[in-house]
Amino acid sequence: MTDSAPVPASAAGPSLTSVFVRLKLSLIRNGLRQSGGRTFAFVASLVIVLFLAALVVLGFLLLRGHEAAGAVAVLTVALFGAGWAVMPLFLPGGDETLDPSRLVMLPLRPQPLVRALLVASLVGIGPLFTLCLAVGAVAAVAYGPVATVIGVLAVPLVLLVCVALSRAVAAANVRLLTSRKGRDLALLSGLVIALGVQAVNFGAQALGRSKDLSVLDTVASVVGWLPPASAVAAVRDAADGNPGLAVARLVPSVAALVLLLWWWRRSLVRLMVEPDGSTIGAAPDAGRDPSKGRGPLARLLPGGRTGAVMERCFRYIWRDPKTKAAWVSSLAVGALVPIFNAFQEAGSVYWACFASGMLGVQMFNQFGQDSSAFWMVAQTISSPADAYAELRDRAYALVVITVPFTVVVAVATGLITGGWSQLPQVFGLAFALLGAMLALGVVASVRFPYGIPQDSRRNVAPGQGGMAVGAIFAGMFGGPVLCAPLLVLLFWLRGSAHEGLLWLLLPLGVAYGVTLTWAALKVMSRGMAKRLPEILAAVSKG
Repeated sequence: MTDSAPVPASAAGPSLTSVFVRLKLSLIRNGLRQSGGRTFAFVASLVIVLFLAALVVLGFLLLRGHEAAGAVAVLTVALFGAGWAVMPLFLPGGDETLDPSRLVMLPLRPQPLVRALLVASLVGIGPLFTLCLAVGAVAAVAYGPVATVIGVLAVPLVLLVCVALSRAVAAANVRLLTSRKGRDLALLSGLVIALGVQAVNFGAQALGRSKDLSVLDTVASVVGWLPPASAVAAVRDAADGNPGLAVARLVPSVAALVLLLWWWRRSLVRLMVEPDGSTIGAAPDAGRDPSKGRGPLARLLPGGRTGAVMERCFRYIWRDPKTKAAWVSSLAVGALVPIFNAFQEAGSVYWACFASGMLGVQMFNQFGQDSSAFWMVAQTISSPADAYAELRDRAYALVVITVPFTVVVAVATGLITGGWSQLPQVFGLAFALLGAMLALGVVASVRFPYGIPQDSRRNVAPGQGGMAVGAIFAGMFGGPVLCAPLLVLLFWLRGSAHEGLLWLLLPLGVAYGVTLTWAALKVMSRGMAKRLPEILAAVSKG
């Protein structure tokens, strides 16, 4: 007799959603077991996030009843939603446990997969903080039973929209974000985010000085129709006695959630069934006629060893992801800090020196970017004169970028602050600081080199972190210390009757910076010629 009874649902195995949640928890738990350092970092991050979440909720509760509570809640949720949108671009490897490209060989249907990934995405520190933020924002504006009911709907809606937005963007760009172009996009998005953070900071400070909060209501009235902020705006409207408008405010967030889930599902289907064509045409210059000679950049550089070394440095900056990240960060911070400080009431054109200092740090650990390929550089060095030329030409490449950048930042800062008359001494101090940083960088590169792993997220090889930290502090404190003579002269001239001689700081600063760099090159070239094996061993680690 054949048993044709149907298989009970419980015997068919667990649901896909529960499997993905348990998988996410298992991956987190097994990752923490790998080392005590990862466990400590995770626990510390969790404690910090919980502390910040408690502060956010407490701040919203203290804001409850204030006339600007609704506007602040709406704008805060809107900014946080924008952060979730750009997070996959800024941190493309932030959550490897949910990379959908790892599931292409499994027989999974799109709809259950989207549901399982969405629920599993709610497990983490980021969603926890977002939940606390949404609870605090809703609590700040919810008054009455109708607003409370809508608030109960708004909290999960804000959380789901944020998570779905992040996952939809990541799934749509997963192949791009794992390529070299994606890393370049991450650098660009990081610069945009840095600009946005500084703009928000400047706007908040300006708003605090003016004490006029009416502009917040104007902006919030527009942003309140955009998801996920519209869900919080709906709670505010319900508390104000407008239930019809509150329901209308919920529509954009609900519609956004539906569209994001549809976009996410469509991206997953394409990812699962379409071939990866990201490598097609990866070598577009393979058939280029070699008779065309060197590229336009190389033709601008001098011939011989100097041009070759400078071109190699520029190619590292343009092609190597970690070198490019360091340069983009230095350029962004070196420009943002002086310019945004110039907008403040106590802004000074002397902040332009910060730009040359930030870029001067790039002279530290010059050989780390070569990694194990430093042996080819070592083959070209047979005497202190060769070592001197190698170090000098690397410094030339840095100066070619730093000097024009410092001039542009100084002029922009002077334009904002109106301190045109102070530009000569600013240039003098900036170029002296650049020379000091170059000198310290030469010493650190020869005496304290360290490896930069190419196939890891780490920027320092294991066991060499102390040298990297020491180099950072050497640049922060050593550069200003070496420039102490010029600083003393500056203060003396400004405090005496000889302010008309402040322009002398320009030639003196240039001469002082060149002298410091030349002295470091001459001294360390002898040591570099003798320490080539040690340098190669240090930079090859990792």
